[in-house]
Amino acid sequence: MTAIALEGLEKAYGTTPVVRGLTLEVREGELVTLLGPSGCGKTTTLRMIAGLEHPDAGVIRMGGEVVAGPGIRVPPERRGLGMVFQSYAVWPHRSVEANVAYPLALQGMPKAELASRVREALRWVRLEALASRMPHALSGGQLQRVALARALVAGPKVLLLDEPLSNLDAALREELRAEIAALRARLGTTMVFVTHDQGEALALSDRIAVMNLGVIEQLDAPERLYREPGTPFVASFVGGANVLTGEVEQGVFHCAGLPHAFVLPPGLHARNGSATLVVRPEDLELGAEGTELPLSARLFLGHAAEYRFPLGDTLLRAVGPVLDVRPGQTLRVRVRKARLFGAE
Repeated sequence: MTAIALEGLEKAYGTTPVVRGLTLEVREGELVTLLGPSGCGKTTTLRMIAGLEHPDAGVIRMGGEVVAGPGIRVPPERRGLGMVFQSYAVWPHRSVEANVAYPLALQGMPKAELASRVREALRWVRLEALASRMPHALSGGQLQRVALARALVAGPKVLLLDEPLSNLDAALREELRAEIAALRARLGTTMVFVTHDQGEALALSDRIAVMNLGVIEQLDAPERLYREPGTPFVASFVGGANVLTGEVEQGVFHCAGLPHAFVLPPGLHARNGSATLVVRPEDLELGAEGTELPLSARLFLGHAAEYRFPLGDTLLRAVGPVLDVRPGQTLRVRVRKARLFGAE
């Protein structure tokens, strides 16, 4: 069953198009992430789903019902949604318990049932011991848990999350990421998650919609998106691939405007001509074979090291075993695996 259907959405602010002809279906119980750089239209898309913005063109359906379209604008409170914002949006003058209870109180729910539902929601996010605490006495991670509980307490059909982890430090982000995954497994709530962090998207999503300049460049499962990017932009944004432009000639890739060339790996069949070569850092091998390149930096990562090589205006990045090498040395770099665009 389809929980959300976006059909040909358009949105512009003044003369600047922000979302262009966007079409997307989210299935019931699915977590779909809108991933992309700032300004790509992902938050605007989420706000249109929420009813906080109205599309200039196109239709939004929820559970088969049109909630936004020509002449139709169902208000946010009637869309059966919960929403978690980047800024927590927790009321500072209300306790944890009162914050979570607020949506139910607005519905006029009887006190006994309200209290039971609030206790259950606080258990979901492991905050039952802090029910009486005020927001000023909570950490950032605890505040975001309050926001999650408040968004879920009324049993929404769909939960919208707008960069909910971006204000947290690295350790808290990992903790809350696991919390969201556990909540989804327990409740089966349909979720649409907005982020610019590819690690969050890969870890949490059933499918990821990579957005760029108001359109979806690729919609796929995380593993397929990583291993088989459909465009150079997707490859560079998801996983930080090296993207090189140049010419293919007899199985050799010649970098545009540079003397450097790379032998293409066996099995990568390419016709001669202009092409874009996409290589993930872990698919570049340092050893006795390959193209000689000067090393500009070695970054120790603990389990591995990152090696950087200048190629004109581009910085080629390789990740591999920790070697005892220093900047200024020349190393041989071999392409083990790659994707080509324009010459396949």
